[in-house]
Amino acid sequence: MRETRADTAQAILYAVALHVALVVLVVMGMWWTRTHTVVSAAGEPVEADVVDANALSAPMQRALRRHPVTAPPVEAATPPPQPLPEPRPEDAPVQRQVKAQEPVPVPDTIDQERVDRDALSAQTREREQEEKRRQEQIDLTERERQDEAEKRQRLARQADLQRQLADIRKQRAQASKEAQLAEQKLQQLADARARNPAQSVASASPPAGNNGVDRDLAARYAAALQEAILRNWTRPDSVPQGQRCKLNIRQLPGGEVIDVQVAASCPYDDLGKRSVEAAVLKAQPLPYAGFEAVFNRNLTVNFEAQDR
Repeated sequence: MRETRADTAQAILYAVALHVALVVLVVMGMWWTRTHTVVSAAGEPVEADVVDANALSAPMQRALRRHPVTAPPVEAATPPPQPLPEPRPEDAPVQRQVKAQEPVPVPDTIDQERVDRDALSAQTREREQEEKRRQEQIDLTERERQDEAEKRQRLARQADLQRQLADIRKQRAQASKEAQLAEQKLQQLADARARNPAQSVASASPPAGNNGVDRDLAARYAAALQEAILRNWTRPDSVPQGQRCKLNIRQLPGGEVIDVQVAASCPYDDLGKRSVEAAVLKAQPLPYAGFEAVFNRNLTVNFEAQDR
């Protein structure tokens, strides 16, 4: 059984009352057994004879009448100093209490177990709130970190996109410039042919390398394109030999490449497609001399994967 505050206060009151009763009994016992000392006179005893004056002779009586004899005064004997009486508790010089004593507060009768349980619950709630605040701070820091990382990624993507757009604008400007130059060259050739028709007919004849007897000039042109691209291409392991991929090439007279794109039907993976496009750009200028008759600005090439 747990001891309460009321039990503790009651035990203290009983102990105080018991001590007070013991002190009173001791004082009363001392006062009851006290003995009174009889005061005695100091000195030797006094001796005296009593004489009747009528029994004296006549002359003695006359002499006594003329000169009465008085007895010397008897000095009172001074008693020796006596010890002071012991003070009694009831005779103690204690100031009388005027104001009533404050009432002793009644001990709290609240169940101590309930008080302890409430205190423990309060501590538990405080710990839980502190843990919740700490977790919220961690979550806030994590969210801020994630937001900062996402912001950096967005900025990086925007910067990459800006670079790509700048490259595209640069390529378009270069292609437009080259197209203008090509148009100017074509216009110059047209003007020259108009001024000298005989030279234009000679230039339209088959090149000397063909001996004027090659009737499959388009096939030879396709083979020349295939060879030029293969010289600048390294086949990735993901692209099997003999696999074909259709390429759409835009070019200028002279073999300068304006743009190259892989057709949607190309079976190559992303690495293979990018490698073929890079090989076409590296191969420029594409074969042109001797193939003017079959030259086309928008060219379609069925590229076949082979090793050099």
